[in-house]
Amino acid sequence: MKVIEMARRLGVTADTVRFYTRIKILKPGKNKTNGYREYSENDYNRLRFVLSARQLGFSVEDIQEILNHADKKKSPCPTVLRLIDQRLNETEQRFAETLQLRERMQQAVVEWSQKPDKVPTGHMICHLIEEFAQ
Repeated sequence: MKVIEMARRLGVTADTVRFYTRIKILKPGKNKTNGYREYSENDYNRLRFVLSARQLGFSVEDIQEILNHADKKKSPCPTVLRLIDQRLNETEQRFAETLQLRERMQQAVVEWSQKPDKVPTGHMICHLIEEFAQ
């Protein structure tokens, strides 16, 4: 199948298919008569796996590592478990940081609603931010 057919079947853009081809996750053959890339059912299944892994938070590098094990006929499951644990920990950390940011923003909204507008001076651009950061 051609790039556009593969993209349609998976509900992605042709650029997505080309990206994974460019980074060698997909390895299509070439049509000898016209030189176009031709994707196999194996390429389709591989990209479907990649898209599923991306939805779970795996990075492209993670996916390449997982596929490397599978391509060598080794179980990628231990790697998948290790990587998902890492991604979960990273997500938990980002979530905690986002909650802290939310609290600071809520605090700023409350404090700033009580303060007047001020024009910039040579030493200050916006007193709301500059005084809050102190």
